[in-house]
Amino acid sequence: MRFDSSRLAKSKALRGPVILPAAIVMASLIAGAAFLQARGNKADPARAVEQAVAEAFRIAPTLESFVTHPDTWWPDTLNAEDLLPARVLKKVAVAPGDTLMQLLTDAGAEPGESQAAINALHAKFNPRRLKIGQEITLTFERNDADSYRLFEMSLSPSIEREVSVVRADDGFRASETIREFNVDRARVAGEIEDSLYNAGINAGLSNSLLGELIRIFSYDVDFQREVQTGDRFELFFERHYDDQGKTVKTGRIVGASMTLSGRELRYYLYQPSDGGEADYFTPTGSSVRKALLRTPIDGARLTSGFGMRRHPILGFSLMHKGVDFGAATGTPIQAAGDGTVEMAGWNGAYGQYVRIKHGNGYATAYAHMSRLGVKTGQRVRQGQIIGAVGSTGRSTGPHLHYEVMVNGKQVNPAGVRFPSGRKLEGKEYERFRKHVEGMDREMRGTPVMALLNRQD
Repeated sequence: MRFDSSRLAKSKALRGPVILPAAIVMASLIAGAAFLQARGNKADPARAVEQAVAEAFRIAPTLESFVTHPDTWWPDTLNAEDLLPARVLKKVAVAPGDTLMQLLTDAGAEPGESQAAINALHAKFNPRRLKIGQEITLTFERNDADSYRLFEMSLSPSIEREVSVVRADDGFRASETIREFNVDRARVAGEIEDSLYNAGINAGLSNSLLGELIRIFSYDVDFQREVQTGDRFELFFERHYDDQGKTVKTGRIVGASMTLSGRELRYYLYQPSDGGEADYFTPTGSSVRKALLRTPIDGARLTSGFGMRRHPILGFSLMHKGVDFGAATGTPIQAAGDGTVEMAGWNGAYGQYVRIKHGNGYATAYAHMSRLGVKTGQRVRQGQIIGAVGSTGRSTGPHLHYEVMVNGKQVNPAGVRFPSGRKLEGKEYERFRKHVEGMDREMRGTPVMALLNRQD
């Protein structure tokens, strides 16, 4: 594509209709400005306007020269390619089913250079670990007159780390940058008006931090029944922030409390000196971890309890030997405890079904799942994702049917006292007690903050 400037001057016929009106307009503008300036300076306005008009018609031939002889003002021809930028920036996001190769080629990279860039990236980051929604920045550089080639690809696998691949003389080379942030501890508190989730969000908690709070207390708290309006919560946690004080990431919860109907539950994160796993303990040194979770799903609502009920499909009263939690299809389901998967597959009216055998005669079952994440015979850990909520089998809508069995018999999960975890004793307990005293002093000395600019 080329631009011919000579088209501006087709004939001398332009001189009359273009030059005279242009000179008149120019004279009017200059005269008006001169008149105003003369009044401001207390000079003779008439004399100023006369001089301005003369100046306008003096430079009119210059305008005539521009129109009739444009080649003296710019080159005869102007290539459109001369206006193209040296580099072009594109941002793409990973969607379900995308591959990095597909993203690069769809953005305009040649297959060969896309593969070379991906091969180089492996030195710093495995492309298979790309997550849905991950943003990738691509820079293309001008190659020939009207073509571009991939110059750089960069992405941030985490808030602290950026990985990039840049074209070099011998191909592509990968590098990474580690960002360092300031770290302190922050304290957030709130009062529940309608739900713990809304109270947490209003207090500035991220979804991940709020989910961790629920997980910590899920051993002892029935979030469907025990949480009431006026109850309170408090968190003490690690906060990573930049030089402007903006929170860029939240870390572990090191202390937390909930006050439910006047009853306070307070837990502390503690690393035993004997090399045991760091866990949350009560002020008396008892681990909050129990053998089984009462609620193996986050953010769900209890839709049907344990006991006799009128079956929504069959139409007559029937013993409901579990509890139902309503949640959206695809909501992750956790293993309630450590154990071995006894069954994973289709189970009649239960639909997609998983049953896990735990120790001491306990077992749990999960029904109506949309997909399974485990196989029969597989070992699982407490909190591990084993599938997702669905509506398979005899079901009227997406929900999790959850059963707890003791010695092969279904029991009401709300009425079971699950075995507790570790109990700190002797010198270990004395060490823990000093840790709690120091933590309490630090918490009292840290003002409650509004965690703005929160990050997930």
